[in-house]
Amino acid sequence: MILYALTIFTSAFLLFLVQPILAKQVLPWFGGSAAVWTTCLVFFQFLLLFGYAYSDYTTRRMTPRNQLILHAGLLIVSLVSLPIIPDASWKPAGDEDPTWRILGLLTFTIGLPYFLLSTTGPLVQAWFARAHSSGTVYRLFALSNFASLLALISYPFAVEPWITTRIQSFGWSAGYALFVIVCICAGMYSLRAHTEAQANPAAQKNDDGPAPTFAHYGMWLLLSAMGSFMLLAVTNHITHDVASVPFLWLLPLTIYLITFILCFESHNWYKRMVFLGPLIVVVGALAWFMHEEGGIMDFKTAVPLFSAGLFIMCMFFHGELAAMKPAPRYLTTFFLMVSLGGALGGVVVGFIAPKFFNTYYEFGIGLVITLLLAAYLTIDVSANAGIRRVVPIVILTAVGFTGYHVYHYIDTLSNDARLMTRNFYGTLRVKDTGPETSETAMRRLMHGVIMHGEQYLNPKKSSRITTYYTESSGVGLAVKYFQEAGPTRVGVVGLGTGTLAAYGRKGDVVRFYEINPQVIEIARRDFRFIPDSAAHVDTVLGDARLTMEREPPQKYDVLAIDAFSSDAIPVHLITKEALAIYLKHIKPDGVIAFHVTNRFLKLAPVVKQIADTYGLHTALISDDETEGDASRTDWVLVTRNQKLLEHDSIKDNTSQITEIPRLRLWTDDFNNLVQILK
Repeated sequence: MILYALTIFTSAFLLFLVQPILAKQVLPWFGGSAAVWTTCLVFFQFLLLFGYAYSDYTTRRMTPRNQLILHAGLLIVSLVSLPIIPDASWKPAGDEDPTWRILGLLTFTIGLPYFLLSTTGPLVQAWFARAHSSGTVYRLFALSNFASLLALISYPFAVEPWITTRIQSFGWSAGYALFVIVCICAGMYSLRAHTEAQANPAAQKNDDGPAPTFAHYGMWLLLSAMGSFMLLAVTNHITHDVASVPFLWLLPLTIYLITFILCFESHNWYKRMVFLGPLIVVVGALAWFMHEEGGIMDFKTAVPLFSAGLFIMCMFFHGELAAMKPAPRYLTTFFLMVSLGGALGGVVVGFIAPKFFNTYYEFGIGLVITLLLAAYLTIDVSANAGIRRVVPIVILTAVGFTGYHVYHYIDTLSNDARLMTRNFYGTLRVKDTGPETSETAMRRLMHGVIMHGEQYLNPKKSSRITTYYTESSGVGLAVKYFQEAGPTRVGVVGLGTGTLAAYGRKGDVVRFYEINPQVIEIARRDFRFIPDSAAHVDTVLGDARLTMEREPPQKYDVLAIDAFSSDAIPVHLITKEALAIYLKHIKPDGVIAFHVTNRFLKLAPVVKQIADTYGLHTALISDDETEGDASRTDWVLVTRNQKLLEHDSIKDNTSQITEIPRLRLWTDDFNNLVQILK
């Protein structure tokens, strides 16, 4: 038993530890989008499906000896993939579909090792069930999920803060090599135990049980699919509309695994009638907040609410799933269906929804389906006829309440929007606050619930500079300083509505780097900052850092890094190596302006520490003006030009940057968001 448990524990721990290790390495190459994590999860779910299918097929169709020979051979071959370090040739050029490139990168980097790790759970459980008492075989599944949970919890607290990503990859590779040895030993032991068990039929217990029906297959598929569906839907909502910080990606997955552990460890953790009440309440609450709060919730309220909601929903899905598990003889088929359902749920949210929905409709749809599924399962909840009638009616009433709020949330988004669109990088919405004849009416670009710029609709005021870029902002002061001396070259990482183009005069050059092609289209078609600018304005499609690595020096007077305002934090744009690239593109007396306004993270100390390593000067310009056109902003100016920082307009507005104790320098190989939480 110990050898089986060690094999399963090691495989599950490595299986889930590699997910954040690789995702963190891949994330910078694809713009820091939360969709990178979703794509990785779908990839891992499909490999898990293939692994379970392999386990089911080889267990049913091959002799134990031949199965072991095949599996041991694949394990040895997989060692060729080590160490798991992504090849730089997979970096995108900027105009391809990121999804397929990420899938290809993961396949060649971790494909075979991950596939073999994914086979271990059902395969080793089948080995165990062949020769031992069947009573504890499903506890090995709970052990597997516990190891997965331990890996996820340990990463942000015990691995990421202390170990560089390269060392993480080498450490994981060493662990995998150890797993190969342990797994082969477990297979050899199981073969001997199986032979001994066959020689002693009296010691074997009958675990045939009734064969699963098509109804069982359907419910296994649906329940597991809904668990995966809501996992990704909640992850998208938390990271896109509430707080898109990468380490929060692990929180929903951790909750998801905890419910698997509880439900499959013992039937005492889940009781249908105990969880129905909380399920109805939490689903209704989530729907209500979507509608009444418009998706904008305080971080401290939203994360606990959505986490509690996911926990209760997954306890329902996985509790019902565990109650339907078959006899051990059919366990590989059971796990295959569970894995297939998980993959299907992931595909719907990760691939299908972005193609067919123009915003995150799937979360609200999932809430309604959850309650409908609960109503169906409670039709025969009791032999008491009164309870059989009342419980589904109560749940269907909750379905109506939930559906009402979901419908009106979607309707509200659609009614006040000129345009709604969605792609790999998230959802975009253009909305007007009034008619063009109004003096105060504005057009806004929203990324989720975050505003990425606004412009007056009235032609007389449309050239007015607004939001984070006004003349009192850090970047505004820097641009005006150089314009006093003549024509100015400005580079901007992150386009938004193109507001900074409004500073452009004849002879000036403004060059925007933007990774999302839809943003470029919207900025040129729906806003007037770029078309009306007197400067020569360029837009470059692709990740800014990768683009600047490849192009010759641009000799910017001002380079604005505008990618950190309460959305995903593309950490590869704020590292020691990134600053070296920026310095190549500015003039000797030029300035790099980092937009560090953020609701959740203290980014200014990170910028200062990086600048200090190059002996550069820094100044934090905090503009608290929120009247009229302006938004509260924080910009950190980084420059070799001490004279610039001593200019009255900048010196009089400079604030002190408060250092963070024991903050470690951010590099391409190390960064830690936990340290800079507000």
